[in-house]
Amino acid sequence: MERAWLDELSEFIRIPSVSADPERSGAVQQAGEWVCDFVRRAGGEAELRDWDGHPLALGEIPASAGNGERPTVICYGHFDVQPPAPLDLWESDPFEATLRDGRVYARGIADDKGQLYMQLKAAEELRARDELPVNVRICCDGEEETGGHSIVDFLAADERGGDACVIFDAGMLKRGVPLFNVATRGLVYFHLRVRTGARDFHSGIFGGAALNALHALVQTLDAVLAKDGRLPEPLRAGLAPPTEEELSAWAHLTPGAEELAAQGARPLDAKAEEEFYLRTFAEPSLDVNGIEGGSPQLQKTVLPVEAHANLSIRLAPGQDPEQIAPEVERLLREAAPEGAELEVTRLSSARPGLVDPESQVVQLGLEAFERAVGTRPLLVRSGGTLPIVPALADKGIPTILTGFALPESNIHSPNENLLAEYLPLGVRAAGELYRAFGSLEPGGSGLATRD
Repeated sequence: MERAWLDELSEFIRIPSVSADPERSGAVQQAGEWVCDFVRRAGGEAELRDWDGHPLALGEIPASAGNGERPTVICYGHFDVQPPAPLDLWESDPFEATLRDGRVYARGIADDKGQLYMQLKAAEELRARDELPVNVRICCDGEEETGGHSIVDFLAADERGGDACVIFDAGMLKRGVPLFNVATRGLVYFHLRVRTGARDFHSGIFGGAALNALHALVQTLDAVLAKDGRLPEPLRAGLAPPTEEELSAWAHLTPGAEELAAQGARPLDAKAEEEFYLRTFAEPSLDVNGIEGGSPQLQKTVLPVEAHANLSIRLAPGQDPEQIAPEVERLLREAAPEGAELEVTRLSSARPGLVDPESQVVQLGLEAFERAVGTRPLLVRSGGTLPIVPALADKGIPTILTGFALPESNIHSPNENLLAEYLPLGVRAAGELYRAFGSLEPGGSGLATRD
């Protein structure tokens, strides 16, 4: 890895662009400006545009030749990051890129500043050598970690589009085994509030007779939780089951038992290890992300009358948030005990995404990655959510969704990291993709299957 690259990337990492923290909004703007400045230095044009209160870094690094009549490749990445807490678990400053034992540690190094940098650097280097065969169109947002709707709305209004899109915001199966994600799960996020009385009560005087908000909340939540690894049927409506070919391919992935054990996770039930990929790639899942109420630390013998919870449901490919979200709320309301006041607020949603694995762009991308990395990527679904993927599909723009994070990269956790050797490898892979897409027909969809 070139030291100059790490120094340059460190400037980007050093900006604490935590979109979930309102006090960091200025830093998010600063990170967007950093992207725009990079594009300008690379010979392109860029601006930081406000899109309904969220910053978008928009610009373009033009092809080295062709007077604009060259294929256009959209480069997407996000310049916001997750909060670094808990800080006491970090072994180094989360906003200072630290090289240690062959890895670079920092918040955002894998998700997604480091990976976005790979794409930008590849375009810059090809342009500097007059070898950039495509127009690299920069479309990056600063709120992916808190919704990612600004870039979706921008693409919906955008009339230009592109011939392909490249997204480095994912990972490898393991060292040396790259993946192309051809499907992503959707997401609907809810906040619940339960109220069961005018004030907290003495648990000795009223316990067993008055409603307890925490009990009511637990009873309500139980109605939407998975049983034997499957959500209630109304929450499975519309899912596109995997093909036999997909199931056969997943059988060659790291066994589910190993995936769970490597992360220190414990299986949900007896079949969770065997069905790991089916459940995380092709089934919806619902998780309670947080519960608040009463006094879980102090010894306080009260009967709480207000409780809160956040819950999210990951939607399988084929499902529609507008169909599933009302069913979640219906099941919750039907399960709430009589006398409990239940408020359900839908905070955000995103549709699942599908990519045609037979498209010309994906097939060219597989060959380009094999040249750069030495191994042909596996085609898999992703358990995560990326709102831009279905938005690109709506525009007929085929997408390469891949990346260089590893299972041990600690994304969204303390000590997030990336193998130092993967930084130049990612730059090389991005460059090979740009070279390969130079053969696309400008203005075409890139969807046609190759002969």
